Amino acid sequence: MEQKVLRLLSGGAAQAVVTALAPPFRAETGYDIQGDFGAVGAMKEKLLGGFSADLVILTRALVDELAASGRVVAASRADLGTVRTGIAVKHGEPPPDISGANPLREALRAARGIYFPDPERATAGIHFIHVLNTLGIRAEVAPRLRPYPNGTTAMRELARAHEPGLIGCTQVTEIRATPGVVFVGALPPPFELATVYTAAVCARTKEPDAAARFVALLTGEASRAQRERAGFEL
Repeated sequence: MEQKVLRLLSGGAAQAVVTALAPPFRAETGYDIQGDFGAVGAMKEKLLGGFSADLVILTRALVDELAASGRVVAASRADLGTVRTGIAVKHGEPPPDISGANPLREALRAARGIYFPDPERATAGIHFIHVLNTLGIRAEVAPRLRPYPNGTTAMRELARAHEPGLIGCTQVTEIRATPGVVFVGALPPPFELATVYTAAVCARTKEPDAAARFVALLTGEASRAQRERAGFEL
């Protein structure tokens, strides 16, 4: 018997939630979830490049854009919640003061390495470069910047690193899902970033009913506690 599969393109912010919900969904429906997770810009490019996806989880802005172009079913859109961008350190390292612009600036200047996601295609990475520019320290810290394709990879590499004095910046859900790193706090005003993530069924899916059912699970009351534990604000 052929295995039933739903193919998902998702920003890394939702990976922990999808991973937790996939087994009960498979038990109930018989569908496996095959997810590709990464920078939202990269996931959008993959879909536009012809990848055969059944549903997407991307920023609300990108999903609205895809709905306008007919790539996803507009009526299927539903929000998972809001994810903030924050600061992380390795487990056991003292948390830096990031309570305002000056403390954040000094924490980043003092770091021996700064881990963050793709500065061109990842939501948190794009924003973090803007923060460095606004703080006026991008050129100073450039030799210590360590970008990775997505926030999950950045946090995993931060956890694996052996040197002290490292810092990371990505979305809260990616920090909380990574063993070995500790969430320090969200970026302070005026640098905070709160991103709404939205799921939608792809227009060309051959499994519209199953895809819609998984969207409903991802965004409904049954998964509220799971999303909150992962770091979504509802």
